[in-house]
Amino acid sequence: MAVLKFITNLGRGALMGSAEVVPGVSGGTLALIVGIYQTLINSIADLVLSVRQLVGLAPGKASTKTAVSTFKSLPWRLLIPVAIGMGAAVILGAKLIEPLLDEQPIAMKALFFGLVIAGTYVPAHMVTKVGGWSPSFVLLGLISAVFVFLLTGLPQGNMTDPSLIVVFFSASIAICALVLPGVSGSFLLLTVGMYDPTIAAVNDRNFAYLIVFALGAVLGLAIFVSLLKWLLENRARVTLVIITGLMLGSLRALWPWQGPERELLAPTDQVGIALLLFIAGAAFVTILLALERKFGETEEQKDLLEA
Repeated sequence: MAVLKFITNLGRGALMGSAEVVPGVSGGTLALIVGIYQTLINSIADLVLSVRQLVGLAPGKASTKTAVSTFKSLPWRLLIPVAIGMGAAVILGAKLIEPLLDEQPIAMKALFFGLVIAGTYVPAHMVTKVGGWSPSFVLLGLISAVFVFLLTGLPQGNMTDPSLIVVFFSASIAICALVLPGVSGSFLLLTVGMYDPTIAAVNDRNFAYLIVFALGAVLGLAIFVSLLKWLLENRARVTLVIITGLMLGSLRALWPWQGPERELLAPTDQVGIALLLFIAGAAFVTILLALERKFGETEEQKDLLEA
C-alpha cells in the first residue's frame, strides 16, 4: 500500500511538472485536479513558518525546537514523491515536451486545452457545494476570466541574455503562478521573454542561473503562499470562484490556432487531430474525477467544503 501511494504521488508530481513546462497550463491546476492542492499550499506555508520561527520572525521568540517541530509535522510522505516527480518531469519536459510544442503546437495545445477545460469542473463544482453561484459570484468569476484572457493576449517578450537580477525577480513573480490554478508560470515567463533562457538553463545545467532562479522562487512563495492559505481557509467560496474564472480565462493561451502576436484564429489545419487530442485530454481528467467520485472525496476537498 505504501509503495502504491508513493507511485501515485510520484505521478501527481509528474503531471504538475509537465504542466509547468507548457505555457498556458498551471501546475496548480493539475494539483487541484489530482486532489492535493490545499495540502501543498498548507505545506509550503508551514515550511515558511518554520523558517520564520527559527529566525524569530514568527509570533513569539525564535525557537529552534518549535521550528523543528513544525518542519517534522509536514506530510513528507506526500511531498517527497511529488517533488521527485515534478523535478523529473520538468527536466524531461524541457527535453521532450518543449520540442513538441515547437513542432506540433496545434496538437499539444489541443491536448492541454482538453485537460484544463475538463478540470475547471473541480472548483466550479466545489463552489456549488459551499453556497452556489449567486449573480455576484458569477460576475466575479467572469471578471477573473476576462483578466486572464487579456493577460494571455499580451505579445511575447524577447530577452536573450537576462541579468541575474532580472532572473531573480522574474522567478519570484512566475512562481506565484505555480500555486495559483489558471495562471501559468511558464506563460508569464514567456510574456516577459524569460521562458527560452530558463529552458536553456535547465537543458545546459546553468547552475548559476538556476540557483538565482530558485532563490527568487523561494521569495515569491514565502510572500504569496501564506495569503493564499488564509484565503482557502477563511474565504473558500470566493477563492474558488476566482480560481474557476482564472482557469476559464487561461484557455485563451491554449487555443490551438493562434497568430505570431497571439491573435486568435479560426480552425484551419489539423482540425481532426486537434479534436481527437482535445477529447483525449478531457477524457483523461474525466476518468480521474470519476475515480475520485467512486472512492469518495479527498480529505482536503472536505476541508475546503467545510471552510
